[in-house]
Amino acid sequence: MTTYLLAGGGTAGHVNPLLAVADGLRERDSAASVLVLGTAEGLESRLVPARGYELLIVDKVPFPRRPNRQAAAFPGRFRRAIAQVREHIRTHGVDVVVGFGGYASAPAYVAARREGVPFVVHEANAKPGLANVLGARRAAATGVAFDGTPLRGGEVVGMPLRREVIELDRAARRDEAAEYFGLDAARPVLLVFGGSLGAQRLNDALAGSWADILAAGWQLLHVTGERSDLEDPQVPGYAMRRYVDRMDLAFALADLIVSRSGAATVSEISALGIPALYVPYSVGNGEQRLNAASAVAAGAAELLDDETFDGDAVRRIVIPLLGEAERLERMSAAAEQVGTRSGTENVIALVDRALSAADR
Repeated sequence: MTTYLLAGGGTAGHVNPLLAVADGLRERDSAASVLVLGTAEGLESRLVPARGYELLIVDKVPFPRRPNRQAAAFPGRFRRAIAQVREHIRTHGVDVVVGFGGYASAPAYVAARREGVPFVVHEANAKPGLANVLGARRAAATGVAFDGTPLRGGEVVGMPLRREVIELDRAARRDEAAEYFGLDAARPVLLVFGGSLGAQRLNDALAGSWADILAAGWQLLHVTGERSDLEDPQVPGYAMRRYVDRMDLAFALADLIVSRSGAATVSEISALGIPALYVPYSVGNGEQRLNAASAVAAGAAELLDDETFDGDAVRRIVIPLLGEAERLERMSAAAEQVGTRSGTENVIALVDRALSAADR
Protein backbone atom coordinates (compact mmCIF):
# COMPACT_ATOMS: atom_id res chain seq x y z
CA MET A 1 0.00 0.00 0.00
CA THR A 2 1.32 3.42 -0.97
CA THR A 3 1.09 6.30 1.49
CA TYR A 4 0.84 9.78 -0.01
CA LEU A 5 1.33 13.02 1.92
CA LEU A 6 -0.16 16.04 0.16
CA ALA A 7 1.10 19.36 1.53
CA GLY A 8 -0.43 22.78 1.05
CA GLY A 9 -3.15 25.11 2.10
CA GLY A 10 -3.89 28.56 3.37
CA THR A 11 -6.05 29.59 0.42
CA ALA A 12 -8.49 27.93 -1.95
CA GLY A 13 -5.87 28.26 -4.68
CA HIS A 14 -3.73 25.73 -2.84
CA VAL A 15 -6.41 23.59 -1.20
CA ASN A 16 -8.65 22.91 -4.21
CA PRO A 17 -6.00 21.39 -6.52
CA LEU A 18 -4.68 19.42 -3.55
CA LEU A 19 -8.12 17.94 -2.89
CA ALA A 20 -8.62 17.19 -6.58
CA VAL A 21 -5.41 15.13 -6.60
CA ALA A 22 -6.34 13.48 -3.29
CA ASP A 23 -9.68 12.43 -4.77
CA GLY A 24 -7.95 11.16 -7.91
CA LEU A 25 -5.54 9.03 -5.90
CA ARG A 26 -8.31 7.61 -3.75
CA GLU A 27 -10.52 6.83 -6.76
CA ARG A 28 -7.67 5.06 -8.51
CA ASP A 29 -6.68 2.94 -5.52
CA SER A 30 -9.06 2.69 -2.59
CA ALA A 31 -6.37 0.88 -0.57
CA ALA A 32 -3.93 3.79 -0.80
CA SER A 33 -3.42 6.01 2.24
CA VAL A 34 -3.88 9.67 1.37
CA LEU A 35 -2.90 12.13 4.10
CA VAL A 36 -2.87 15.92 4.00
CA LEU A 37 -0.38 18.23 5.70
CA GLY A 38 -1.57 21.71 6.57
CA THR A 39 -1.80 24.35 9.25
CA ALA A 40 -4.45 24.73 11.91
CA GLU A 41 -5.28 28.24 10.69
CA GLY A 42 -5.70 27.77 6.95
CA LEU A 43 -8.73 26.92 4.87
CA GLU A 44 -7.53 23.31 4.84
CA SER A 45 -8.39 22.95 8.54
CA ARG A 46 -12.07 22.99 7.52
CA LEU A 47 -12.12 21.64 3.98
CA VAL A 48 -9.79 18.65 4.35
CA PRO A 49 -11.61 16.85 7.20
CA ALA A 50 -14.95 17.65 5.55
CA ARG A 51 -13.72 15.78 2.46
CA GLY A 52 -12.84 12.74 4.56
CA TYR A 53 -9.04 13.06 4.74
CA GLU A 54 -6.85 13.05 7.82
CA LEU A 55 -5.17 16.42 8.35
CA LEU A 56 -1.70 16.35 9.88
CA ILE A 57 -0.75 19.68 11.44
CA VAL A 58 2.42 21.67 10.94
CA ASP A 59 3.18 25.08 12.45
CA LYS A 60 2.50 28.07 10.24
CA VAL A 61 5.90 29.71 9.67
CA PRO A 62 5.78 32.60 7.16
CA PHE A 63 9.00 33.48 5.37
CA PRO A 64 10.28 36.80 6.77
CA ARG A 65 9.95 39.75 4.42
CA ARG A 66 11.97 42.27 6.45
CA PRO A 67 14.47 42.21 9.30
CA ASN A 68 12.49 42.28 12.54
CA ARG A 69 11.74 40.15 15.60
CA GLN A 70 9.85 37.57 13.54
CA ALA A 71 12.80 37.26 11.16
CA ALA A 72 15.12 36.58 14.07
CA ALA A 73 12.81 33.83 15.32
CA PHE A 74 12.31 32.29 11.88
CA PRO A 75 15.24 29.79 11.80
CA GLY A 76 14.21 28.13 15.04
CA ARG A 77 10.53 28.04 14.14
CA PHE A 78 11.27 26.64 10.70
CA ARG A 79 13.48 23.90 12.14
CA ARG A 80 10.62 22.97 14.47
CA ALA A 81 8.20 22.76 11.53
CA ILE A 82 10.62 20.53 9.61
CA ALA A 83 10.92 18.26 12.65
CA GLN A 84 7.13 18.04 12.87
CA VAL A 85 6.87 16.91 9.26
CA ARG A 86 9.72 14.42 9.62
CA GLU A 87 7.85 12.87 12.52
CA HIS A 88 4.68 12.65 10.43
CA ILE A 89 6.62 10.98 7.60
CA ARG A 90 8.13 8.39 9.93
CA THR A 91 4.96 7.70 11.91
CA HIS A 92 2.81 7.13 8.83
CA GLY A 93 5.42 5.51 6.59
CA VAL A 94 5.02 8.12 3.87
CA ASP A 95 6.27 7.00 0.44
CA VAL A 96 6.00 10.29 -1.43
CA VAL A 97 5.22 13.95 -0.69
CA VAL A 98 3.29 16.18 -3.09
CA GLY A 99 3.39 19.92 -2.41
CA PHE A 100 1.02 22.58 -3.74
CA GLY A 101 2.56 25.68 -2.19
CA GLY A 102 1.60 27.58 0.93
CA TYR A 103 2.96 27.50 4.44
CA ALA A 104 2.90 23.71 4.80
CA SER A 105 4.89 22.99 1.66
CA ALA A 106 8.29 24.52 2.46
CA PRO A 107 8.98 22.43 5.59
CA ALA A 108 7.48 19.40 3.82
CA TYR A 109 10.01 19.63 1.00
CA VAL A 110 12.95 19.90 3.38
CA ALA A 111 11.64 17.13 5.62
CA ALA A 112 11.07 14.79 2.67
CA ARG A 113 14.59 15.35 1.38
CA ARG A 114 16.12 14.68 4.80
CA GLU A 115 14.04 11.51 5.18
CA GLY A 116 15.01 10.26 1.74
CA VAL A 117 11.43 10.45 0.47
CA PRO A 118 10.80 11.73 -3.10
CA PHE A 119 8.68 14.84 -3.43
CA VAL A 120 6.76 16.44 -6.27
CA VAL A 121 5.88 20.12 -6.66
CA HIS A 122 2.78 21.57 -8.33
CA GLU A 123 2.52 25.31 -8.94
CA ALA A 124 -0.91 26.74 -9.76
CA ASN A 125 0.11 30.32 -10.55
CA ALA A 126 2.12 31.62 -13.47
CA LYS A 127 4.24 33.52 -10.94
CA PRO A 128 5.39 30.87 -8.44
CA GLY A 129 5.46 31.28 -4.69
CA LEU A 130 8.71 31.16 -2.74
CA ALA A 131 8.05 27.72 -1.22
CA ASN A 132 7.72 26.13 -4.63
CA VAL A 133 10.67 28.04 -6.07
CA LEU A 134 12.85 26.54 -3.36
CA GLY A 135 11.21 23.11 -3.54
CA ALA A 136 11.60 22.79 -7.31
CA ARG A 137 15.39 22.87 -6.98
CA ARG A 138 15.42 19.37 -5.42
CA ALA A 139 12.06 17.94 -6.52
CA ALA A 140 11.78 14.58 -8.23
CA ALA A 141 9.29 16.24 -10.60
CA THR A 142 7.70 19.67 -10.95
CA GLY A 143 4.39 20.42 -12.63
CA VAL A 144 3.02 23.84 -13.54
CA ALA A 145 -0.44 24.94 -14.57
CA PHE A 146 0.68 27.53 -17.12
CA ASP A 147 3.28 27.56 -19.87
CA GLY A 148 6.16 29.91 -19.10
CA THR A 149 6.01 29.54 -15.32
CA PRO A 150 9.63 30.10 -14.17
CA LEU A 151 10.24 26.97 -12.10
CA ARG A 152 13.24 24.72 -12.46
CA GLY A 153 12.27 21.57 -14.34
CA GLY A 154 8.66 22.69 -14.64
CA GLU A 155 6.42 20.62 -16.93
CA VAL A 156 3.06 21.95 -18.06
CA VAL A 157 0.47 19.60 -16.57
CA GLY A 158 -2.46 21.97 -16.13
CA MET A 159 -4.57 22.53 -13.07
CA PRO A 160 -6.22 19.73 -11.08
CA LEU A 161 -9.87 20.77 -11.28
CA ARG A 162 -13.09 20.11 -9.40
CA ARG A 163 -14.98 17.01 -10.54
CA GLU A 164 -18.09 19.05 -11.36
CA VAL A 165 -16.04 21.08 -13.85
CA ILE A 166 -14.18 18.14 -15.38
CA GLU A 167 -17.41 16.25 -16.03
CA LEU A 168 -19.52 19.24 -17.13
CA ASP A 169 -21.36 18.85 -20.44
CA ARG A 170 -22.30 22.46 -21.03
CA ALA A 171 -24.74 21.85 -23.88
CA ALA A 172 -26.55 19.08 -22.05
CA ARG A 173 -26.94 21.18 -18.89
CA ARG A 174 -27.90 24.49 -20.51
CA ASP A 175 -31.67 24.11 -20.08
CA GLU A 176 -31.24 23.10 -16.44
CA ALA A 177 -28.88 26.03 -15.86
CA ALA A 178 -31.27 28.52 -17.46
CA GLU A 179 -34.12 27.33 -15.27
CA TYR A 180 -31.88 27.49 -12.17
CA PHE A 181 -31.03 31.16 -12.79
CA GLY A 182 -34.36 32.19 -14.28
CA LEU A 183 -32.97 32.99 -17.72
CA ASP A 184 -33.82 31.94 -21.29
CA ALA A 185 -31.71 29.05 -22.60
CA ALA A 186 -32.33 30.20 -26.19
CA ARG A 187 -30.65 33.58 -25.71
CA PRO A 188 -26.92 34.24 -25.16
CA VAL A 189 -25.62 34.91 -21.65
CA LEU A 190 -22.77 37.08 -20.39
CA LEU A 191 -21.43 35.78 -17.07
CA VAL A 192 -19.65 38.31 -14.85
CA PHE A 193 -18.02 37.39 -11.54
CA GLY A 194 -15.07 38.49 -9.45
CA GLY A 195 -14.20 35.44 -7.40
CA SER A 196 -15.62 34.22 -4.12
CA LEU A 197 -15.66 37.71 -2.59
CA GLY A 198 -16.70 39.53 -5.73
CA ALA A 199 -14.93 42.50 -7.30
CA GLN A 200 -15.96 46.07 -6.64
CA ARG A 201 -14.51 47.28 -9.94
CA LEU A 202 -16.56 44.80 -11.96
CA ASN A 203 -19.70 45.52 -9.95
CA ASP A 204 -19.37 49.26 -10.45
CA ALA A 205 -18.83 48.80 -14.19
CA LEU A 206 -21.93 46.64 -14.52
CA ALA A 207 -24.01 49.04 -12.44
CA GLY A 208 -23.52 51.60 -15.18
CA SER A 209 -23.84 49.33 -18.20
CA TRP A 210 -26.21 46.42 -17.56
CA ALA A 211 -29.02 48.04 -19.52
CA ASP A 212 -26.75 48.36 -22.57
CA ILE A 213 -25.92 44.64 -22.38
CA LEU A 214 -29.61 43.72 -22.35
CA ALA A 215 -30.25 46.16 -25.20
CA ALA A 216 -27.62 44.32 -27.24
CA GLY A 217 -29.82 41.21 -27.08
CA TRP A 218 -27.81 39.36 -24.41
CA GLN A 219 -28.76 38.26 -20.93
CA LEU A 220 -26.61 38.92 -17.89
CA LEU A 221 -25.71 36.57 -15.04
CA HIS A 222 -23.89 38.71 -12.49
CA VAL A 223 -22.33 37.24 -9.35
CA THR A 224 -21.54 40.25 -7.19
CA GLY A 225 -20.01 38.65 -4.10
CA GLU A 226 -21.61 38.44 -0.67
CA ARG A 227 -20.18 41.75 0.52
CA SER A 228 -21.70 43.75 -2.32
CA ASP A 229 -24.54 46.19 -1.67
CA LEU A 230 -25.28 46.63 -5.38
CA GLU A 231 -29.03 46.90 -5.85
CA ASP A 232 -30.72 44.26 -8.00
CA PRO A 233 -32.82 46.01 -10.69
CA GLN A 234 -34.97 42.86 -10.93
CA VAL A 235 -35.57 43.06 -14.64
CA PRO A 236 -36.08 40.17 -17.06
CA GLY A 237 -32.81 38.90 -18.53
CA TYR A 238 -30.66 40.09 -15.61
CA ALA A 239 -29.95 37.50 -12.93
CA MET A 240 -28.01 39.02 -10.03
CA ARG A 241 -26.69 36.74 -7.30
CA ARG A 242 -24.58 37.57 -4.25
CA TYR A 243 -23.12 34.07 -4.22
CA VAL A 244 -23.46 30.97 -6.41
CA ASP A 245 -22.70 27.52 -5.07
CA ARG A 246 -23.43 25.95 -8.46
CA MET A 247 -20.76 27.54 -10.61
CA ASP A 248 -20.94 24.49 -12.85
CA LEU A 249 -24.42 25.63 -13.91
CA ALA A 250 -23.21 29.22 -14.32
CA PHE A 251 -20.46 27.95 -16.64
CA ALA A 252 -22.97 25.79 -18.52
CA LEU A 253 -24.99 28.90 -19.34
CA ALA A 254 -22.13 31.28 -20.18
CA ASP A 255 -21.41 32.24 -23.79
CA LEU A 256 -18.84 34.85 -22.74
CA ILE A 257 -17.25 35.57 -19.37
CA VAL A 258 -15.88 38.75 -17.79
CA SER A 259 -13.94 37.96 -14.64
CA ARG A 260 -10.79 38.28 -12.60
CA SER A 261 -7.97 35.94 -13.63
CA GLY A 262 -7.09 33.84 -10.64
CA ALA A 263 -5.29 30.63 -11.57
CA ALA A 264 -8.25 28.33 -10.94
CA THR A 265 -10.66 30.66 -12.74
CA VAL A 266 -8.52 30.82 -15.88
CA SER A 267 -7.93 27.06 -15.80
CA GLU A 268 -11.62 26.21 -15.44
CA ILE A 269 -12.80 28.65 -18.10
CA SER A 270 -10.18 27.44 -20.58
CA ALA A 271 -10.89 23.78 -19.84
CA LEU A 272 -14.55 24.39 -20.64
CA GLY A 273 -13.80 26.25 -23.86
CA ILE A 274 -15.52 29.50 -22.89
CA PRO A 275 -14.25 32.79 -24.38
CA ALA A 276 -13.29 35.34 -21.75
CA LEU A 277 -12.35 38.92 -21.04
CA TYR A 278 -10.09 39.01 -18.00
CA VAL A 279 -9.71 42.01 -15.72
CA PRO A 280 -6.64 41.10 -13.62
CA TYR A 281 -6.68 42.34 -10.05
CA SER A 282 -4.17 45.20 -9.96
CA VAL A 283 -3.14 44.70 -6.32
CA GLY A 284 -0.46 42.12 -5.57
CA ASN A 285 2.57 40.93 -7.48
CA GLY A 286 0.99 40.79 -10.92
CA GLU A 287 0.27 37.06 -10.96
CA GLN A 288 -3.28 37.45 -12.27
CA ARG A 289 -2.09 39.11 -15.47
CA LEU A 290 0.47 36.34 -15.93
CA ASN A 291 -2.14 33.65 -15.25
CA ALA A 292 -4.14 34.85 -18.24
CA ALA A 293 -1.14 35.20 -20.57
CA SER A 294 -1.36 31.72 -22.13
CA ALA A 295 -5.06 32.06 -22.89
CA VAL A 296 -4.54 35.53 -24.34
CA ALA A 297 -1.60 34.37 -26.49
CA ALA A 298 -3.72 31.50 -27.82
CA GLY A 299 -6.55 33.87 -28.78
CA ALA A 300 -8.93 32.42 -26.21
CA ALA A 301 -9.18 35.58 -24.11
CA GLU A 302 -8.38 39.27 -23.94
CA LEU A 303 -7.06 41.42 -21.12
CA LEU A 304 -8.75 44.57 -19.84
CA ASP A 305 -7.10 47.00 -17.42
CA ASP A 306 -8.54 47.12 -13.94
CA GLU A 307 -7.86 50.84 -13.55
CA THR A 308 -9.91 51.80 -16.60
CA PHE A 309 -12.63 49.16 -16.47
CA ASP A 310 -15.92 51.02 -16.03
CA GLY A 311 -19.30 51.34 -17.70
CA ASP A 312 -17.81 53.15 -20.67
CA ALA A 313 -15.26 50.34 -21.14
CA VAL A 314 -18.10 47.82 -21.16
CA ARG A 315 -19.89 49.81 -23.87
CA ARG A 316 -16.71 50.40 -25.85
CA ILE A 317 -15.12 46.91 -25.64
CA VAL A 318 -17.49 44.27 -24.30
CA ILE A 319 -20.73 45.11 -26.08
CA PRO A 320 -19.21 45.20 -29.60
CA LEU A 321 -17.81 41.71 -28.95
CA LEU A 322 -21.30 40.46 -28.12
CA GLY A 323 -22.27 41.04 -31.74
CA GLU A 324 -19.30 39.16 -33.23
CA ALA A 325 -20.45 35.55 -33.22
CA GLU A 326 -17.62 34.28 -35.44
CA ARG A 327 -15.00 35.91 -33.25
CA LEU A 328 -16.51 34.35 -30.14
CA GLU A 329 -16.48 30.95 -31.84
CA ARG A 330 -12.78 31.36 -32.65
CA MET A 331 -12.05 32.31 -29.04
CA SER A 332 -13.97 29.29 -27.80
CA ALA A 333 -12.04 26.94 -30.09
CA ALA A 334 -8.76 28.47 -28.93
CA ALA A 335 -9.76 28.02 -25.28
CA GLU A 336 -10.32 24.32 -25.84
CA GLN A 337 -6.81 24.05 -27.25
CA VAL A 338 -5.08 25.86 -24.39
CA GLY A 339 -7.17 24.38 -21.57
CA THR A 340 -7.14 20.85 -20.18
CA ARG A 341 -9.42 18.75 -18.03
CA SER A 342 -6.68 16.20 -17.29
CA GLY A 343 -4.64 18.19 -14.74
CA THR A 344 -5.37 15.73 -11.94
CA GLU A 345 -4.26 12.72 -13.99
CA ASN A 346 -1.17 14.60 -15.16
CA VAL A 347 -0.07 15.41 -11.62
CA ILE A 348 -0.66 11.82 -10.52
CA ALA A 349 1.51 10.68 -13.44
CA LEU A 350 4.34 12.87 -12.07
CA VAL A 351 3.89 11.25 -8.66
CA ASP A 352 4.00 7.77 -10.17
CA ARG A 353 7.16 8.67 -12.02
CA ALA A 354 8.80 9.95 -8.85
CA LEU A 355 7.90 6.72 -7.02
CA SER A 356 9.24 4.57 -9.85
CA ALA A 357 12.52 6.47 -9.93
CA ALA A 358 12.89 6.09 -6.15
CA ASP A 359 12.46 2.29 -6.44
CA ARG A 360 15.30 1.90 -8.88
